[in-house]
Amino acid sequence: MSPVRTVFAAGRSRIGAFRMRFAAIAGAVLLSLVAIGFARCGEVAQQDFLRLYRADHWAPALVTPLLFAATALTTRRWFPAARGSGIPQVMAAGRNPVRGGAGPLVSLPTASAKFLGTLAMLLAGGSVGREGPTVQISAAVVAAVHRWLRVPISSGVIIAGGAAGVAAAFNTPLAGVAFAIEELASAFEQRVAVYVMAAVMISGLVSLGLYGDYVYFGVVRHTMPLRSMLLVAPVAGILGGVTGGLFSRALIAQAWSHWPAFAKLRAHPVLLALGCGVIVAATGIATGGLSWGTGYETTRALLSGQHAPATFGVAKFVATLATAMSGAPGGIFAPSLSVGAGLGQLIALVFPGDAPGAIVLLGMIGYFTGVVRAPLTAVIIMMEMTDDRTMILPLLASALIADRVSGAVCRQKLYHALSRQFRQPDPV
Repeated sequence: MSPVRTVFAAGRSRIGAFRMRFAAIAGAVLLSLVAIGFARCGEVAQQDFLRLYRADHWAPALVTPLLFAATALTTRRWFPAARGSGIPQVMAAGRNPVRGGAGPLVSLPTASAKFLGTLAMLLAGGSVGREGPTVQISAAVVAAVHRWLRVPISSGVIIAGGAAGVAAAFNTPLAGVAFAIEELASAFEQRVAVYVMAAVMISGLVSLGLYGDYVYFGVVRHTMPLRSMLLVAPVAGILGGVTGGLFSRALIAQAWSHWPAFAKLRAHPVLLALGCGVIVAATGIATGGLSWGTGYETTRALLSGQHAPATFGVAKFVATLATAMSGAPGGIFAPSLSVGAGLGQLIALVFPGDAPGAIVLLGMIGYFTGVVRAPLTAVIIMMEMTDDRTMILPLLASALIADRVSGAVCRQKLYHALSRQFRQPDPV
C-alpha cells in the first residue's frame, strides 16, 4: 500500500473511532434527558388519574377499561413491538443486532408509542412502572444516534442503551451494569462491558446534574439482629420466590401456553385488555385506590416503618398481573417492588418484635427476585434505592433463596421467555 493510501486509511480509522465515541456520549446524554422527561410526565399522568378518582370515585369503572382497550388496540394494530415491558424487546434486538437494530424493536416510532402508551396506562390507573419502558426507549435513542452518525449497531450498543435506561430510571448506576450482565447480555464480553459502563456513567452524570443527587426511596437505615436475620431472610426468600414465580408463570403461560383458555385470550386481545381494565378498576375501587399506579408512595411509607392496609400486597399483585396481561405498554419493575413491600408487611405481622421496615425490604427483594430472577441486580438495586448498606447479607440471602425457589415454580426466566415473541428467525 502506498504512503498516501496508508495515511488516508489511518485518517478514516481515526474518524471512525471518533464517531463511535461521539455516538456513545451523545446517545447517553440524550437518553438521560428523555428518561427524565418520561419520569416527570409519568408523575403528572398518575396525579391526573388520582384527581379524577377523588372527584368521582366511580369514574375509573368506565375510564380504566376503555383506556386499557384503546391502548391495547392502538399498540397491537400499529406498534406491536411496543407492547408489554420493553425489556424482552431489547434482549431480542441484542441477540441479532444487525436486523434488530434496523427493525421496529428499538426504532424511534416504537419508542414514541411506548412512551405515550405507558403514560396512557398511568392515566388509566394501570399498575405499571416506567423502568422497563425506559430500557426500550433508551436503547432506541442510542440506536437512532448511531444510525444518524452511520456507526454500526452492535449488541454492545443496544445493551448499553438498555442498561443506561435502568440507571437513569432508578438513579442506580451499579444496578444498570448488573442488569446488563445478568439479563440483557447472554454473552458479556469485555468490549460490551466498557461500553455499558461508559453509557451508564454518562447518563448518570446528566441525571445527577439535572435532577440532583436523589435516592429513589429516600435514605433508609435498618438494623436487624442476627437471630432475626436467620429467621426472616429465608421466609422472605421462600414466599417471594413462590409468589414471584407464580406471577412469571402466569405471564409466560399467556404468551405460550397451548391450553384452550389461553389460546382464546390471545385470539381476542382487545377484549382481554377490556377485561383486565375491569379487574384493575374493581380492585382499585374496592381498596380505596391502593392498587393504582406504581405504588411508590405506599412502598416508601412501609419502608420508613409506617403501616398500610394489609390488603395492599394482594391488591397490588392482582392489579399488576391484570395490567401486564392486558398487553398494553408498561413495566413491572416498580409495581413488583410494591407487591414485595406488601408481602414484607404481611411477614412483619408474624415477627412483630423486629424492625418492620427491614422486613419490608426483605419482602421487596424476595418478590422482585422471584419475578425477574436476577439476584445480583436485585441486591444492588435495593441498596442503591435506599442507600442502605447494613442489610446486604440478609438481602443477598433472601435473593438467592428466592431465585432458587422461583426457578422451581417457573423454570423459564420471565424476560427470556417473553423475548422469544420478538425474535426474528435467522436467515437460512
